[in-house]
Amino acid sequence: MAEEAVTNGRVTFGRGYNVWIMAIDGTWRRSCVLKAVSSHDAELILESSIEGLNLKEFFLLLSSTGLAYRRCELVKVNGAQIDIRFLNTKGNKKKSPAKSDHGDMADA
Repeated sequence: MAEEAVTNGRVTFGRGYNVWIMAIDGTWRRSCVLKAVSSHDAELILESSIEGLNLKEFFLLLSSTGLAYRRCELVKVNGAQIDIRFLNTKGNKKKSPAKSDHGDMADA
C-alpha cells in the first residue's frame, strides 16, 4: 500500500494513484497519477501531453470503468504537473415534483 501523509486536510500519496482525466463529452481520455487530494482540489502528474485539449471542465476518473468520478476544472499547469479544483454539482440536482394545487382528490 502506498505511504500517505495528511497535511491540512490534504492527503499526499508517496507513489501516487493511477487515475484518468476525460473530456466532458468523452472525446479524449489521458492517464495520470494522483499525487495529492483534498475535498476541494487535487494535484496530478500527467503521463502524456495535454496540448490542444480543452481543460476548462473535465472529469477525474478514479476507476477504469468510470464509475467513480469528479467534475473538475484546471487551476494551474507546471510542466507535467497540473492542479485541479473540484466543481460542486450538488446544486444541480433535480427538484422533486411539486405537489398538486388541488389539495385532496375529488370524491368519486
